[in-house]
Amino acid sequence: MEDTGRQRVLFISLLLTLVLLCSTLLSGGPLPRLLPEAVQAQSTPNVALNTADFKPAVIYQVVLDRFFDGNAANNDPSGDTGLYDSTKTNWKLYWGGDLAGLTQKIPYLAGMGITAIWISPPVENVHLPVYEPGSSAPEAGYHGYWARDFYRIDPHLGTWSDFDNLVATAHSYGMKVIIDFAPNHSNPNDTGEYGSLYQNGTFEAAYNNDPNGWFHHNGGISDYNNLYQDEYDNLADLADLAQENSSVDSYLKGAMAQFLAHGVDGVRVDAVKHMPAPDGGWLRTLSDSVEAQGAHYMVGEWYLSSISDPTYPYALKFANRSGINLLNFPLTTALRDVYASGNGASEVDSVLTQEKSGFLWLNDQAIFIDNQDMPRFLTLNSSSDRLHEALAAVLTLPGIPIIYYGTEQYLHNDTNGGGDPYNRPMMSSFSTTTTAYNEIKALSTLRQSNPALAYGTYQQRWINSDVFIYERQFFNNVVLVAINKGSSSYSISGLYTALPNGSYSDYLGTLLHGGTSITVTNGAVSTFTLGANQVSVWQYTAPESSTPEIGSVGPNLSRPGDQVIIDGQGFGSTVGSVKFGTTTATVNSWSPHSITVTTPNVASGLYSVQVCTSSCSNVYETRVSSTTQVAVTFTVNNAPSTNYGDNVYLTGQFDELGNWGTTTTTAIGPLNDPNYPNWFVMASVPACWTVQFKFIIIRADGSVQWENGSNHSYTAPCSGTGAVTVNWQY
Repeated sequence: MEDTGRQRVLFISLLLTLVLLCSTLLSGGPLPRLLPEAVQAQSTPNVALNTADFKPAVIYQVVLDRFFDGNAANNDPSGDTGLYDSTKTNWKLYWGGDLAGLTQKIPYLAGMGITAIWISPPVENVHLPVYEPGSSAPEAGYHGYWARDFYRIDPHLGTWSDFDNLVATAHSYGMKVIIDFAPNHSNPNDTGEYGSLYQNGTFEAAYNNDPNGWFHHNGGISDYNNLYQDEYDNLADLADLAQENSSVDSYLKGAMAQFLAHGVDGVRVDAVKHMPAPDGGWLRTLSDSVEAQGAHYMVGEWYLSSISDPTYPYALKFANRSGINLLNFPLTTALRDVYASGNGASEVDSVLTQEKSGFLWLNDQAIFIDNQDMPRFLTLNSSSDRLHEALAAVLTLPGIPIIYYGTEQYLHNDTNGGGDPYNRPMMSSFSTTTTAYNEIKALSTLRQSNPALAYGTYQQRWINSDVFIYERQFFNNVVLVAINKGSSSYSISGLYTALPNGSYSDYLGTLLHGGTSITVTNGAVSTFTLGANQVSVWQYTAPESSTPEIGSVGPNLSRPGDQVIIDGQGFGSTVGSVKFGTTTATVNSWSPHSITVTTPNVASGLYSVQVCTSSCSNVYETRVSSTTQVAVTFTVNNAPSTNYGDNVYLTGQFDELGNWGTTTTTAIGPLNDPNYPNWFVMASVPACWTVQFKFIIIRADGSVQWENGSNHSYTAPCSGTGAVTVNWQY
């Protein structure tokens, strides 16, 4: 099946190229810029294509309303009129883009090498206009983040039939679909529909009509470094949903299940920083429910200003324990600092060096240079050279690259600094001849052909303020990247590489001021000149190994009985064995680059997965939960006094509760204390199981204070959510 899918993608790519050439000739226009010969020669996919592993992918982020109007009939739909602006002068109303429009442009995206699309939330948004304080200008949920009914498609965007057509068309081009899901909130709590939430048209609750506690009523966040405020207060005056309420839990997971049933391949979860808790909490139960319906890739938004952000350690813990990867904001900040603002290249290397020691799965985190919440890159720096350099980094550094819509067309609007909403202009061109379009196509092709970019390690090889040379390596597969953001040439000497002996032409040819060839002798690269603004890539794709080589195990959190997909090289066609630790898993399918297994019945924890044929592979870590997960709020009253830097944590039985760990990275927490000296935290625990637990204080000096007495015991509910409250045992 894997090979058949690849052949289909290759055929479609060839067909698109022929159509493009013919249409250009007939129109009398200029011929499109063709990719270098090296790109065309390496077009055969050499990595697996599936819903659990997005590492080889290039994701294209689309704000649906601002992409392309494919059906003018739904611009001002019946029952939801008055929120469309045909003049496109009110930047906070609908402008006409829809699901049908994106579907029509799938061939354009496929021609650019895009292999996945992330669409803005398509759920039904508020029907009434929203007014900011002191403003008479109406606003609408054109962006998708002001939901009123998670079970319906917004009528400005189309219908469920349109959604199904988009998914089917994308899949026919070998392209995966990521749904943006925003379970943190509904819509503004103080205007418009006042947070009102519906299920298939039936009213459930509103912020000002909430007898059953669907929302938190704690006011707005004033300190974004305070975890309690982040999780339980309103983000930007949006009505904050109470996930600990079983009705809310059921509502949100039911909505997610509906999208999965309509064929989405991945989930981007909005505002994960603003839902409990750092260890995963309710969101770990959400990922558990998603993966139980098939292997999917999940990525969440945890905004971080940098790796020095006070919440960075909690974000790492979340990514390593929740089953949900993260948008890599610290790396985004570094890339924007270096390529837009002129900082030294070492800033990017410094971030990656720290992240390598923190993330368990760095290649699963998503990397980007801008998105719908920040000024576009070209607003910060209008140089197309700087943009091309930043794109080259995004497409080749560790992580899954995301391209914000229109970047390939140099789309930006700098009004008022280019922030929201001016970072969301209408897509204005669909040219296939821009340098950025062809750069993305070239490096997307390389991601498919050389597994070093999808699965490889990262090593900085040569660096100064302007020049950044680094290497990605997956066993014998190597990609060497050189980026010079300076206006002067540099003589590069003393460069070493894992490339085998030989001469290597520039994979990108002259596309980005390059074309330089290098010679490698026993790891040493002969001295060469790296020109001003030059980006060059040299690569070696190794022959298929006879020894298994694991590059991915996805998803990175499963439970016994879930499907897990193992991707890599050298698996061969003869079925071998797969082990989680010492336990053999049941093999469901086997091909040279991808194996599907059922997670075996093992205790919860981190496991080393290994593939064995006539020889055995490297080991790759994955996390396993005990069984179906439910969210439980654990509260301890009257805890001992704490000083600044001291925090209460929960620890207990099973990996879900840290396996009795006593460090900040293993125990659950830190707990919240809005009613000091009472502390609480939401944790994900095995449904129906009885768990043993205790509370501890980890002092600022690292010392640990345990409760006295016997372990606390609690039997978790079999569905929904739960809560348990105890007194500190002195």
